[in-house]
Amino acid sequence: MTFTEGSDISKGRTSRRTGGIAIGGGAGILGLIVVLVGAFTGFDLSPIVGGLGGGDTGEESSLEQCQTGEDANTDLDCRMKGAAAFLDDYWSVQFESGYRSSEVVLFTGSTGTGCGTGTSAVGPFYCPPDETIYLDTSFFEELRSRFGASGGPAAQLYVIAHEWGHHIQNLTGRMDGLDNSQTGPTSDGVRLELQADCYAGAALGAAETTKDDNGVPFLEPLSSAEWADALSAASAVGDDSIQEQTQGQVTPETWTHGASEQRQKWFQAGRSGGWQACDTFSVSGSQL
Repeated sequence: MTFTEGSDISKGRTSRRTGGIAIGGGAGILGLIVVLVGAFTGFDLSPIVGGLGGGDTGEESSLEQCQTGEDANTDLDCRMKGAAAFLDDYWSVQFESGYRSSEVVLFTGSTGTGCGTGTSAVGPFYCPPDETIYLDTSFFEELRSRFGASGGPAAQLYVIAHEWGHHIQNLTGRMDGLDNSQTGPTSDGVRLELQADCYAGAALGAAETTKDDNGVPFLEPLSSAEWADALSAASAVGDDSIQEQTQGQVTPETWTHGASEQRQKWFQAGRSGGWQACDTFSVSGSQL
């Protein structure tokens, strides 16, 4: 994934927090197995990740140094800001009314959120009460070193685009009324995650036509290798892949995010069909 050098990423609502509460160890990507229904419904995340209380947000930088696509190509924080600008522009034109931007907060260790204390152990997550995406960028290295994803820029954009998909679900009311008591390949939780994957594919599929205020495309067309990079991330965070790595066996009845094959399938569905192809809640279990 390469940003167009002349594109304007300055309006991406992204910040870097430093100086918050630091924790050692942690479950890292294991947090992706945890049912993040708490994050989706506003329940405090802290019981899931150790009950650390409210958390100190620390000092915050608005990443003013990140202004252009060239900055996004050379600096990870700027790439996240560029992704926010790109996704905001893509989704704003999909809504006739009622759209609100999300914000991306980059942190290390832990940080205060509208859902309680968020930590690196939970992995990237979206918090509905403050409509914000939280991400410790060390997650990308863990994708590569521990779970075998290629972890390149396109994979990084997939992660942010997936979380932005949860923001869209929040704005449209899709998160309301879900049966969060069930797990498994056809559960509401899995359907929610697969829809967010599909929304991510829809956004990346529009890379060539999503432009900044000056009419410059944010991204150059994704190559086959870059699509493979994004798909490798979708595969790496499949429930079956994570369970194989962490417990040596697959237990589908406990799935909360979907299998690797499911996640790649719906990501591809969004890429080819746009967000209109992303109704994972109306299809039968066999079609998931």
